[in-house]
Amino acid sequence: MGRDNDYGGWAPYVPVAQRRRQAERKAAALKKGGQVCQPVAINGRAIARSFWGRAWCDNLEAYSDYANRLPRGRTYVRNGSVIDLRIDSGKVHALVSGSDIYRIEVTVQALAATQWTGIVKECTGKVSSLIEVLQGRLSKAVMEVVTRHGGGLFPLPRQMTFNCSCPDSASMCKHVAATLYGVGARLDDAPELLFRLRHVEPQDLIQHLGELPARVPGEQAGQLASTDLSALFGIDIGEATPKTVRAAQRASKPAASPVPTVPAVPLAAKKPAPQNKRGKTLSASALIALGIPRHMIQSWLVAGVLHRTTQRGDYRTTAQTDARIRAYLARAD
Repeated sequence: MGRDNDYGGWAPYVPVAQRRRQAERKAAALKKGGQVCQPVAINGRAIARSFWGRAWCDNLEAYSDYANRLPRGRTYVRNGSVIDLRIDSGKVHALVSGSDIYRIEVTVQALAATQWTGIVKECTGKVSSLIEVLQGRLSKAVMEVVTRHGGGLFPLPRQMTFNCSCPDSASMCKHVAATLYGVGARLDDAPELLFRLRHVEPQDLIQHLGELPARVPGEQAGQLASTDLSALFGIDIGEATPKTVRAAQRASKPAASPVPTVPAVPLAAKKPAPQNKRGKTLSASALIALGIPRHMIQSWLVAGVLHRTTQRGDYRTTAQTDARIRAYLARAD
């Protein structure tokens, strides 16, 4: 992009309303070409609300290297200037609307294998489920380990490289800063992306499960398919990667001579979830007969969709239970 000499070598300021119109035109053009933008939308002043999102932003703000550029980045992400953001293994790609539409690429080094092994070792026996990890429902001891500056999951400045198509020669321009804050906002809805970005598997942190009836043979403890994550968080999770597909195939390999704990229910015989009144009890066997796997029951207990009772294997329903059961069965089908 050329520089405008009438403005000291830089492009003139473009009002927010004009930037939004230009962003809408760009998004429409990309859609015609087959690329659907995934914008970052901020509601209110808080850029991130979840444990992982806030922790990412706190990590950014802990480094003086970024101090001068972060305030403009916060402004840009809050006013909707990040019109597309995608997180993949070791890469963040974004489009940010400024005086023009700029392309940003952030490269993040993979977490060192020895560092990840150390994190897993320190967390051994302290994490009970994948849902506990993704929701940030962790003990203080575990949180201190995974958010530790320089030794946790979050990258150091030297572990990231930035590239922006704008004319700013600074290593971190305001468009890059907006992109990095956009990552924090995106982690609110898809916390698993942090682990993908650092090339590690959140399942490694799981060492044991909470109290539940025995698993069906062949069912992998703590592993959640995209359907399960969608049902838990109420959002659509993208297609599984080849790596997760292979893991799911290994997990689904049947054990020898399985002995089901409840009579099998043919798929064709599945019925919609019953209309339960809040506070009614449901047994684990009834939920399993409907098609709800045991690890999903555990996830709902953690999330407050179900509550334990004094009777082992019986759970008290909540106002969310019926909707979550219907949503899970619809996604599974």
